[in-house]
Amino acid sequence: MKLRVVELLIITTLPAMVLAEKGLPSFGLVAATLIGGTLAAGASNAFNMVLEAETDKLMARTSQRPLVTGSITRTQAIIFASILTVLSLLIFEIFTTELATLLAALAIFYYVVIYTIILKPNTSQNIVWGGAAGCMPVLIGWAAVTGSLTLVPVAFFLVVFFWTPPHFWALAIKYKDDYSAAGIPMLPSVSTQSNVINQMWFHTIAMVVSSAAMIQLAGLPVWVLCATVFLGAVFTFQLFALKENSDNYNKVAAGIFHWSITYLSLFSVLLVVAQLLSA
Repeated sequence: MKLRVVELLIITTLPAMVLAEKGLPSFGLVAATLIGGTLAAGASNAFNMVLEAETDKLMARTSQRPLVTGSITRTQAIIFASILTVLSLLIFEIFTTELATLLAALAIFYYVVIYTIILKPNTSQNIVWGGAAGCMPVLIGWAAVTGSLTLVPVAFFLVVFFWTPPHFWALAIKYKDDYSAAGIPMLPSVSTQSNVINQMWFHTIAMVVSSAAMIQLAGLPVWVLCATVFLGAVFTFQLFALKENSDNYNKVAAGIFHWSITYLSLFSVLLVVAQLLSA
């Protein structure tokens, strides 16, 4: 289920729910949404492992996954992923809203079919457009509370959308040889360092702008905007240190990867705290 990856999805779901409710939603609704979301993401990741079992054998990073080692069979994995999918959608349908259920189903389909099957093996922009699946929890969380969508969750969606490429490419720099061995055209393995850095800059700036726009749309206090700009400044400061052909290129990229997680986590905390103080 790749639960460590799922944690990042949960981080953005809760603030979206708090913003939608303009306060704390009921415990039952939060629990149902987070459990349903965890199962949906876990199902997507399990299906992903089924589809990529052969390429996972070629990458050191993924060579110990259950299907590669044979600890479970392909049939068992498909049954497991299918059960998670059904449970997830049932939880959303029973305890949240129809729109949240539809968005959860769309997220699973998008990650498994659009990203894993179509985008990932065929374009170096795979994580850019495929990353939209990882942005869906924001919309799901908002829809679980209100049964509708507004510009605020759409802006939050864009924050995560632009956050995803620099976050993932920073990690992919470390594993670019793995991706090359598996024939997966992840940007750092098929493009120049200069191009990778430029694209990381573009998405990072767009992320900070989207973050500021979202705060304005949500009507949150000015101090949240100032804190977010500060977080973005730290992010961009790290990017300045990422220079092509430098001896510490991989080390700096690793630092950016870890800071990107910190950025999204602190940004989410800021949103929750600001909304609760304003309620």
